[in-house]
Amino acid sequence: MSEWLVLSIAMAAACAVVLSIAFLNHRRIGDDDDPNETPDVIEYMTMMIGVIYAIVLGLAIAGVWEGRGAAQEYVRQEAQALHEISVRSEVYPAEVRKRIRSDVDAYVTYVVDTEWQRMADHGELTEHGGELLERIRRDVTDYEPQTDHEGQAYQPLVDQVAVADDARSARGSSAGATMPGVVWFGLIVGALVTVGLIFTLQIRRSFREMLLAGLFSALIAFLLFLIWDFDAPFGRGISATAEPFLAQFPHLDLGG
Repeated sequence: MSEWLVLSIAMAAACAVVLSIAFLNHRRIGDDDDPNETPDVIEYMTMMIGVIYAIVLGLAIAGVWEGRGAAQEYVRQEAQALHEISVRSEVYPAEVRKRIRSDVDAYVTYVVDTEWQRMADHGELTEHGGELLERIRRDVTDYEPQTDHEGQAYQPLVDQVAVADDARSARGSSAGATMPGVVWFGLIVGALVTVGLIFTLQIRRSFREMLLAGLFSALIAFLLFLIWDFDAPFGRGISATAEPFLAQFPHLDLGG
């Protein structure tokens, strides 16, 4: 099922529940009830709880967005480091250069076409991907430079392998969900309390009040969906992409 369809259903369900409760609540209210009798303290507490929950929602959205941005940056660093390895190996003999570039291409192809889906489905890396990166490391470190020019290129190549390895590890650590369960509990309970407080203000069945109640509940549902969607940087609709690999290795025809 499409995530946007899920969002639409969730928003519609939130509106339906709130409006249904409003209608049922209105039926039990007598004709002589005066909505102006709502105590000022209730209006004040409703406002304060709404403000506090808005701050919590904002922090949650900022946190998951930052996590997604960091995950995308790890992908960029890894792709750039692998590109540097492939380019800087130009100074090595043809046989060594060909082996390094072949293994880099094999690793990139595997990451984009296979490992990416594993991260999306299970939030983890694969052992084979680590083996392919280790093969690149062996290609670089096992070669003994024969000239001063090769010697000058050796250490930078080793450093780029280390950068790629570190970026890969960071990519793996950011592949899973970032929001703890207790935070989700607080967000959902807070949403129920915030929406529920609408009824303490003796909402009526006028079109204006029904519209505002429906829009408010739909907004809460949308913001919770947004947090959930950003919570898995590689696994959902608005996720980190493999674009840096595609840009750095266009000759591989990746993601086809």
